[in-house]
Amino acid sequence: MPVINRIGDLAPQMTEWRQYLHTIPELGFDCPKTAAFIAEKLREIGVDEIHEGIAQTGIVAIINGQGEGPTIGLRADFDALPIEEATGVDYVSTHPGKMHACGHDGHTTMLLGAATYLAETRNFAGRVALIFQPAEEMGGGGDVMVREGIMDRFEVQQVYAIHNAPTLPQGFFFTTPGPIMAAADTFTINVNGLGGHGASPHEAADPVVAACAMVTAVQTIVSRNHDASKDLVISVTQIHTGTVENVIPATAMINGTIRTFDKEVAAMVKSRMEAIIAGTAAAYGVEAELNYEFGYPATVNAPNETAFAANVARDVVGVEAVVDDVQKVAGSEDFSYMLEERPGAYLFLGAGDGAYLHHPEYNFNDEIAPVGATFFARLVETAQPVAK
Repeated sequence: MPVINRIGDLAPQMTEWRQYLHTIPELGFDCPKTAAFIAEKLREIGVDEIHEGIAQTGIVAIINGQGEGPTIGLRADFDALPIEEATGVDYVSTHPGKMHACGHDGHTTMLLGAATYLAETRNFAGRVALIFQPAEEMGGGGDVMVREGIMDRFEVQQVYAIHNAPTLPQGFFFTTPGPIMAAADTFTINVNGLGGHGASPHEAADPVVAACAMVTAVQTIVSRNHDASKDLVISVTQIHTGTVENVIPATAMINGTIRTFDKEVAAMVKSRMEAIIAGTAAAYGVEAELNYEFGYPATVNAPNETAFAANVARDVVGVEAVVDDVQKVAGSEDFSYMLEERPGAYLFLGAGDGAYLHHPEYNFNDEIAPVGATFFARLVETAQPVAK
């Protein structure tokens, strides 16, 4: 079953929507222009309810089907990134220092395309909750929308999302049951020593040497404290200390990221890091404080819903164009909060050749928008068929 004819006919209009959204990228929760555009299109489409101002600029829209039935949630994110665009397209960002470098403009367009078809045909039972979410890139808008009660308020029983995937074959779907994206935690270590002259280290308590030892020791968590059958990444990405070659500084700062797929592994990392930092500080005669921040949790697909979504994708793009056991990736995604509340699935949609996500030359491939919109529409019709 290929792209739905009606959605195929919408392709030029969807491209127009997407390219307009591309010109007005906004960051975090502060997305008033984007939210206003979405709400305007939803009114034109003729959805039954529009609920604005959730998580500041988020929107949930409801489309009623035929007769009683459950509510299925479809989510699209719509925030951008603080990147100076270098695509050279005619519809380049008009907001300096901001661009849609992750394709959230395309995700929103796919959901609007599906909404158009679903509102016109209503060939399903129950309801659809269209979830338009800000602040995926920073701030955890998915978490905020969940905490503001959207799952209970709109009686969402299962929830799904798509993310475009540059470099993967165009029009192919990729997913897997269980963890598909990692939890992303952050750590900062502040080391306080005693500064002094570089020629007299015995009169100082050197935070530089202590910091270097901490960096090396922290890496042993992966190699010596961790079950090798489970994935774990610890990356130190910043060390800041000192100002000049002949002065031992008084302080040092270490910063980095931790990627896990299991909450027990994350808890182990935090515990071991606390012990390593305290022990190393004592050994080098300095003081150290660890600030460990738990970020987005792992994105974990429910097995039954993932198998269902993969079968729907096969109906849309064919058996050979669906991979339902893709290797999980160490990137993170705040759709994870919604999947913690309700069963569902997260899928990647191949976008073909082009610059990768978060690159200044990245641009969403408009050719895949009708495919994603068709998947969303078929997902609803298949999950909640009209009673015969």
